[in-house]
Parts: sequence; structure tokens; C-alpha cells
Amino acid sequence: MMNIITTHITITILLSCVLAIVSFWLPQMNPDYEKLSPYECGFDPLGSARLPFSLRFFLVAILFLLFDLEIALLLPLPWGNQLSYPLTTFLWAAAILILLTVGLIYEWIQGGLEWAE
Repeated sequence: MMNIITTHITITILLSCVLAIVSFWLPQMNPDYEKLSPYECGFDPLGSARLPFSLRFFLVAILFLLFDLEIALLLPLPWGNQLSYPLTTFLWAAAILILLTVGLIYEWIQGGLEWAE
């Protein structure tokens, strides 16, 4: 047992030394300013953060998150058929889908999904 541990420690130390020596022989990399700068969707990250923001975009983003979260609640439904009362699972899923549909129709009627007026 001690022989195996000694062998592993020796291999680890040798590999570490070899990698350290090889790293000195590799060419020095010159960092590129463009590659090191963060990319923020085409905006200057060092500029002012108080730029005008589209409220419609914010509303669509919130609606997307809301509907995406609701759909995530429906993902485990196939396992709901294995419960003792699968009809209850079906009724809860139908209630969630009806609520989603009513919410979508309400937002559509209110014009929340219209990008341009």
C-alpha cells in the first residue's frame, strides 16, 4: 500500500516539475486589448450607465421570464401520471395552461406584445 502511495506522489511531483520547466520554454504571450475587453452587446462598458432604456423591451423580457418559468413548472408532468390520482395532476396542469393563455390574451389585447406603436 505504501509503495502505491509513494509511486503516485513521485509521479505527481515529476509531472509538476516537467510542466513548470516546459512553461518557461513556451513563448511569452502578448495580451491583445480587444480580446481582454468585455463585450457588452455592442455597448461601451466604460460609458455612462444612465442611457435611455426601452420600456417595451423590459416588458417583453419580463413576460418571457414569466412564461418560461411557468413552462418549467409543467416539465415534470409526465411523471405525474404515475401518482395515485393522475386526474388531479391533469386538472392542475390544465389550470396552469388556462392561466397562461388568459394572461397571454390579456397582454395581447393591452398591446404589451406590440414592439412598435
